[in-house]
Amino acid sequence: MNDQTPGPALPPVVDRQTWQEARDALFAREKAHTREGDAIAAARRRLPMVEVDATIEVVGPDGPVTILDVFEGRRQLIAYFHAWWPGRPAAEQCEGCTFFNSQVRELSYVHSRDATYAVLCKGPYRESVRYRDFMGLEMPWYSVEETAPRLLEGRDWQRHHLVCYVRDGGRVFETYYTGGRGVEVMAPTHGLLDMTVYGRQEPWEDSPDGWPRPWGDGENADGWRRNGRPVAQWSRIEAGRSDALT
Repeated sequence: MNDQTPGPALPPVVDRQTWQEARDALFAREKAHTREGDAIAAARRRLPMVEVDATIEVVGPDGPVTILDVFEGRRQLIAYFHAWWPGRPAAEQCEGCTFFNSQVRELSYVHSRDATYAVLCKGPYRESVRYRDFMGLEMPWYSVEETAPRLLEGRDWQRHHLVCYVRDGGRVFETYYTGGRGVEVMAPTHGLLDMTVYGRQEPWEDSPDGWPRPWGDGENADGWRRNGRPVAQWSRIEAGRSDALT
């Protein structure tokens, strides 16, 4: 874009007092939304739990270990079940899982609350951990290629899931899980863009006429992929990292 290129539509321009009145009205709704979120979190903490076989095995850097070992001695475990497309190159791996998981970086605050974050990938360990390393991620990574159906009993285990566990000694319990848009909690990108005038720029959003919505059409059809790759991969390629998985 340059000074001669028509830009996208913009909100109406008003004086500061008019703007502040509109902002105050929205702020009241935002505070109510925050309080409702707190109430939902309180209800989540009061959900019952279901026991999981603590001897179910996953595969890590040193071979098979139990789901209990994934806790790393902490009381709680937050596990992201990462999709995997067998036999496909890095460029064709799941753009949604790449988007969400690549934004989970600083884990010290999670650890300070006696919780571990780990990825349970549905692909083979050696192949999928190379993808983690290509992306420059550092979280613990395990394969549940053989045991995902048991850990996600009663659910479509081939989809992505965010699952929370707690242990009581040597017993493991599932306390919560979510999928779909529920995993947006992992992506501060969405929260930041939602505060901007143009939002996520995706067709499903309720935006005024003339607002840009290029993420959902043509080459950006799914919103997380650009020019044939998940968006986050491009900076790694440009930095010279190899995306070879075998």
